Amino acid sequence: MIAIACAVAFGGIMAAMLLNVFRLVAGPDVLDRVLALDTLVINAIALIVVVGIWYSTAMYFEAALLFAMVGFLSTAAFCKFLLRGNVIE
Repeated sequence: MIAIACAVAFGGIMAAMLLNVFRLVAGPDVLDRVLALDTLVINAIALIVVVGIWYSTAMYFEAALLFAMVGFLSTAAFCKFLLRGNVIE
């Protein structure tokens, strides 16, 4: 039963990632592209968690946590670059 639920979740997350890639490519503004990239990172984290549930191992959850931290820092740095023109002052 959990395998079916993970397969359905996997398909839904992949569909969401496909739509995010479309917004990333066709975004009319750079801010739309930043939001699409941030949402793509969140969907990738969800995909890693679903795979961890599917395989019943804790290693994937640690990888998802590290990916979330790196994704947050990169989004914050890119937004600071867009606002001020530099990241490190």
